[in-house]
Amino acid sequence: MGKRLLLWLDFNVTVFMPDLPVIKVVCAILEAEGRVLVTQRSPEMAQPLLWEFPGGKIEEGEAEQVSLVREIREKLQLDIEPVSRLTPVVYDYGSFKIELIPYTCRYRGGNITLAEHQAHAWVPLSGLKNFDWCPADVPVVEEYLQLRSGSK
Repeated sequence: MGKRLLLWLDFNVTVFMPDLPVIKVVCAILEAEGRVLVTQRSPEMAQPLLWEFPGGKIEEGEAEQVSLVREIREKLQLDIEPVSRLTPVVYDYGSFKIELIPYTCRYRGGNITLAEHQAHAWVPLSGLKNFDWCPADVPVVEEYLQLRSGSK
């Protein structure tokens, strides 16, 4: 009877997947009277019921600050003034990626009317970590708190 040879083949297969497009999104860290505005996404939105700094997608050919002013006016009926750009965050949500570009902003007027979000809150700095944030917003919260504490 002949000998049997057990042969184990171990090989790697590399599958090339096209890179996901990166959606550029601006957000406002809107400061007023020692508090910061945060908004809660509605159940119908992606990342339902998570909290975020309000903002939206940059349209083709649109400048970041112009986009931010437009988005906040459309979604919250507020007038703002972008002041300072913080570090952008690229976050991979699996089926898409976003580049979240945060700006600290001054409140210039208007009364909040929510067009898409479920809720909003004006929060003291000490309360920002108490929210269930969208994943892309977490590094923004951390950088903002470091900036305001003077440790950055």
